[in-house]
Amino acid sequence: MTHLPDPGPQPGVHDLGYARLDTDRLERTGDAEVVYGAGKTPAQVVELLRTLHATHPDRAVLATRLTPEAQQVVGAELPEAVVDPVGRTAMLGTPPPARGTVAVVAAGTSDAPVAAEAATTLQVFGAGVDLITDVGVAGLHRLLGVRERLAVADCLIVVAGMEGALPSVVGGLVGVPLVAVPTSVGYGASFGGLAALLAMLNSCAPGVTVVNIDNGFGAAVFAARVARRAAPAEVKSP
Repeated sequence: MTHLPDPGPQPGVHDLGYARLDTDRLERTGDAEVVYGAGKTPAQVVELLRTLHATHPDRAVLATRLTPEAQQVVGAELPEAVVDPVGRTAMLGTPPPARGTVAVVAAGTSDAPVAAEAATTLQVFGAGVDLITDVGVAGLHRLLGVRERLAVADCLIVVAGMEGALPSVVGGLVGVPLVAVPTSVGYGASFGGLAALLAMLNSCAPGVTVVNIDNGFGAAVFAARVARRAAPAEVKSP
């Protein structure tokens, strides 16, 4: 058997044995690597957050999809971290100054975990957040009452389960870039969010883009990048 020589440390990679952190991602893309907490032990989440923060001490770093146990350990080991049990996230460090505004629009309070994940991600990725909750299509007057807030945002994240109709309605009210997030909220025939996902993919409102089920993080990364590059939005008449 031929043994290849050890190439040594790889530039831009911090090898922890169980994970290889991409420490050059901030320089390449403008956003640091994020810790996806699912499947990781609480100790690993703490070490990954601590290592990322040491690599980027002037930027906030983020962990998502943390179990209750991981949230507890992160809070104890990293008391300066901001842990959100609703969004299942932990933010360590100071977020950058906000550029642009993203409105996170949630259909119902049952969609709060996904909306909260998106809101925290937006802060870490340098966008301002306007959180608008409980404006689902079952009471359209609630949505119409916040139309001006939708119109002045630089990007929208619209979060909905059940039949997933909210992004189509919002997309018909305003011409703001919009990313839709289907959630796994709903009764049996919602199929864990598949019904909402298909409805959003088939939206008749132009300009609706869609991410995967419950992916508040992915939607927020996209929306933050749009907002950061946007010119200040003009106030549109209702």
